Amino acid sequence: MPCIMGIDSGLTVTKAVIFDADGTVLSIARRRVPQLIPAPQHVERDMDGLWAATADAIREAVSACGRPASDIVAIAATAHGDGIYLLDEDRRPLGPAIVSLDTRAGAIADAWNEGEVGARSLELTGQRPHASAPSAILRWIREHQPERYALIAHFIAAKDWLRFCLCGSVGTDRTEASTSFTDVRTQDYANEAFHLFELDRLAGRQPPMAASTDIVGGVTAETARLTGLVEGTPVMAGLHDVTASALGMGGYGEGVVAVIAGTYSINETVSRTPKVDGRWFCRNGILPGEWNNMSISPASTANYDWFIEQFCGAAAQQAETSGESIHTIVGREFEAARQRPSSVFFHPYLFGSPFAGASSAGFYGLNAWHDRGDMVRAVLEGIAFNHRVHVDALRDGFAPTSARLTGGVSRNPAMAGLFADILGLPVTATRTEEAAAWGAALCAGAGAGLFASPTDDPRDLASIETTHQPDPDRQRAYDEKYRVFLDLAEAMKPLWPRLRRLGDAEK
Repeated sequence: MPCIMGIDSGLTVTKAVIFDADGTVLSIARRRVPQLIPAPQHVERDMDGLWAATADAIREAVSACGRPASDIVAIAATAHGDGIYLLDEDRRPLGPAIVSLDTRAGAIADAWNEGEVGARSLELTGQRPHASAPSAILRWIREHQPERYALIAHFIAAKDWLRFCLCGSVGTDRTEASTSFTDVRTQDYANEAFHLFELDRLAGRQPPMAASTDIVGGVTAETARLTGLVEGTPVMAGLHDVTASALGMGGYGEGVVAVIAGTYSINETVSRTPKVDGRWFCRNGILPGEWNNMSISPASTANYDWFIEQFCGAAAQQAETSGESIHTIVGREFEAARQRPSSVFFHPYLFGSPFAGASSAGFYGLNAWHDRGDMVRAVLEGIAFNHRVHVDALRDGFAPTSARLTGGVSRNPAMAGLFADILGLPVTATRTEEAAAWGAALCAGAGAGLFASPTDDPRDLASIETTHQPDPDRQRAYDEKYRVFLDLAEAMKPLWPRLRRLGDAEK
C-alpha cells in the first residue's frame, strides 16, 4: 500500500506526517525548534538544529506508522515562508537563518514603501516589500554584514533547506520563488527586481525554480541513515506553507477565501489573472497561470496564546490538576461573556499589524467590572476583526462568496460561528489533520502519479467539514463593533510611533 510523507516546519515546531493514499494520517511526530533572539527585532534559527530536529521527527514517524519505509513513495516539505536561509560555496549554512518574525529590516522596507521603490516593486513583483521579505533582509545584510553578504552563494527558504538536507539538491518551487524577485506577469525571475533592491550581485544566484510536484532528487544515503527512510525515495520541490495550508484544507481555488488563523493572520484566494494591490501579495500559484493572492499580517492566534500565558497561569495549573484543559475553562468564560454587552476591544498587534509603520497591541474600554471572560472575548473578537481587514480587501478584488477556516480555533464551533458573524460569509470549518503537511503530501502524491493533480484530493471533504452561516442579528452588531475597531486603529496610528520610541529609549 503506497503512502506519502508531508513535512511541515513552522516557526516553533517541525513535524513529519505520513499519510495513506486516501488522506488518512498514519503517524505524526513533532519536535520543537527553538528561536534565537540575539538582539531586539532579530529572530533567528540554527539551520543544522532545524534539520536535526526534523530528521528525528521523520525517524519517529517512520517507526510509528505501521508500514515499512519502502511503502513511502514520495516526500515533500513545506515550511514558514519568507525570511532567508543562506548557504556558502560549500553549501553550508552561512550563519543562522532569519525567520519571518524577524523585523530588523523594517526600516528598510518602510523607506522603500515611502518612496518609489515600493510602488515599483508592487507593479513589477506584485507586492510591496515588508520587514521579512527576502529582498529587505538581504539588503539589511548587505548594509550591516557586508562580509557575510559577499559570501552568499545560495539564498533559499526554510522548506528548501529541508529539501536540500533530504536529497542534496539546491532549489525552490514556483510559490516560494515569488516572494520578492519574480515578474508578477511572466511568473519568472526578473533581474530588474534585483536591480530595484540594489542586490545586483545576487542576480543569477537565485535558486532554480521547479514545479511543486517535480521530483528534485532522491533521499541520500546519509539521510536514510539518520531517518529510516529508504535511500532514493523521490523528493518533490514542495511549496510555501500559506499555499500548502489552503490546498490541504480544500480551500485552494477561485471564489473562496482560505482563512488560516495561526501565528499569522493568513487570508488568500486564487485568480487566473494577476491583480495587483498594495493590500495583498499577488504571488505565483501552484500551476502556471494561477496566482495566489495573500492578505497577511502577523496578528492572529499567537495573541490568544500570549493571553493564556500571561493571564491564566494559576487557572492552567488548577486545570492540569483536575484533568481539564485551560482552553475549556477559558472557552466557558468566553461563552458567558458573549451573552452580555461589552465595551472591551483588543488590537491583536503584539507581533505586527496590517498597517504600515509601528503598531502595538492594546486593550480599550476596560472598566473595573469587566472580568477575564470579557478580556478573552475581546482578544478572540480582535483576532477575527483583523482577519476581516484582510478578507474585506480580497472581497474588493476578487469577490469570494465563502470562506474556509483552519487553525486551532477552527475546532471550536463557537469560534467558527464567530468568524461567520464577523466576516459576514458562510464559513466552513474543516477537521483536516495537519492541513499544511497534507498540502505538501498532495504535491508529493501528484508527482508520484497517485493523484491527477495537487487539487485531486481523495478525501470525502463533506464528511469532515461543517459550514456555519452568519446570524443576521449578530452580524449587524459586529458590523458596528468592527467600525469602532477600525476607528480605534486610526486614532492610534499617530501614537504607535511615539510608543515605540518610548520603548526604544528603554533599551
